[in-house]
Amino acid sequence: MIAEEKLFNQIKTFLQVEHFAVLATQGEEYPYCSLVGYASTADCKEVLFATDRQTHKYENLVNNPKVSMLIDSQTNQENDFKDAQALTILGSAREVDIDEHPEYLTLYLKKHPALKEFVTSPDCALIKIVVDKYIMVTDFQDVQECSM
Repeated sequence: MIAEEKLFNQIKTFLQVEHFAVLATQGEEYPYCSLVGYASTADCKEVLFATDRQTHKYENLVNNPKVSMLIDSQTNQENDFKDAQALTILGSAREVDIDEHPEYLTLYLKKHPALKEFVTSPDCALIKIVVDKYIMVTDFQDVQECSM
């Protein structure tokens, strides 16, 4: 139980510190990756990102809500092999409902205030990933999983 709590706290801190992630969606032929700014809920059960509705990632999400997201702490230095951490998020994504939009928008803009104009535009969708599982990799090969 202590190890699970320690892992959860490590994941929560990691989600707060890092700002960008690579989102993988499933396209018609191939997986499709996109760089996104994200925010997470306090309980880490949901992760948010914003996208224009006229993008491949949005179309892919509509057709298949299963997604994977990768967040890492690498600095593009040799010591990243040992020191960098990587967090994979597995879950299902959907556009935030209108009744919950103000709450999630506030949460997202708290982390990414510079994106206010983009995320409040009529063509932008705020997307919520309901997390099924986190996979944390540290020390190059130490892999731990946390199911939600």
